[in-house]
Amino acid sequence: MDNRKDAFDIRIENAFDFLSDEYAALFHGSVATAFQHPVWLHGIYSKLVPAVGAQPLVVIARYRKSGALAMVLPLLRVRRGPIRTVEFADLRVSDYIAPICTTNVFGDLLRDENACQQIRRLVRPFDLMRIPKLPDGRIPIENLLGAPRRVAMNFNAYSTVLPDTFGEWQANALDRSYQKELAKKYRQLQKKGKLDFSCCDHSTSVADAMEVMKKLRGPRFQAQGDGDLLQRPEYFDFYADVATRGLGSLVRLYTMTMDGKVIAAVLGLCHGGSVAIIMSAFDIAGYKKQSLGALTFEQVARDCIERGDRVLDFTIGDESYKRLFGARPSPMWSVTEAGSMAGSVALLALRRAPWIKLAAKRMTGLRLLPMRISTGAR
Repeated sequence: MDNRKDAFDIRIENAFDFLSDEYAALFHGSVATAFQHPVWLHGIYSKLVPAVGAQPLVVIARYRKSGALAMVLPLLRVRRGPIRTVEFADLRVSDYIAPICTTNVFGDLLRDENACQQIRRLVRPFDLMRIPKLPDGRIPIENLLGAPRRVAMNFNAYSTVLPDTFGEWQANALDRSYQKELAKKYRQLQKKGKLDFSCCDHSTSVADAMEVMKKLRGPRFQAQGDGDLLQRPEYFDFYADVATRGLGSLVRLYTMTMDGKVIAAVLGLCHGGSVAIIMSAFDIAGYKKQSLGALTFEQVARDCIERGDRVLDFTIGDESYKRLFGARPSPMWSVTEAGSMAGSVALLALRRAPWIKLAAKRMTGLRLLPMRISTGAR
């Protein structure tokens, strides 16, 4: 028997411990993103999954001979109206989706026909399986799941490469006139009081910054009509817990203060030399003319460069401010499969007629666009 074609045991382990040593070792050797970090996935499954009424569907691949962990596929079963969906463990908070394994192991799994068939059997039944926000084609998850080929989503992710010095980054990433504008506004800001920019280094400062972020974001996003996740207790609990648990490893929380009062905050995830900005808040009302968001992001870039980070990732969304900081777009992809007639009808409606699409969204609670609020720089 060719062991390469029967090398894995596949099972469901819904009580899997994402804070375990075996998962930490798998994650750090994998091609997964910060949004599959142990602290992040632990928070999703322990905080958000029970709060929204989803059911865990954690697919585990282990080596048959040793029992060692080979791959984790963190999925959920979510009932959206009458539609039974299988989704990645996202729940509106993750920007990038990826199975947790190496490219070599993923290739071995694809060659193991029994393993592929077992995975496809275990994720059923569903009316609709949706795995959006795939950042690239290194891990063709659709092949593992037997799903149709991925399709491009109608938005991009944006990131800027960080060189060795801040001056070099400014010269390469920022238009010269924009550099002068930001320098002028920074001087104006300094005249208003004692200005300080720092990174939170203990749980108390994290808790204070998260409360300020919640307060500043509420009115802003409510006025835009799309609400803000931080205003929901279960989501605030999730972000606050991740920020506290991940401080110094996964999480970096920046604050800008004026006379000791927080006027801006940026929450980022660090992994593999990249810092992904996932949430920000600014006292726009108090500093309308100072481009507070842009000045804060500039200071974030400076700190990242001084720490030796190589990429500043503004994540998903086509907001124009990202290009001002030299960020370049990269496509995002989605894998979708219907598993029943009801799923086929819902999928067709979501892809076709706009008025049917709107009705389908209301009926199923499905959204084709990612539902995490944009970071924004205003």
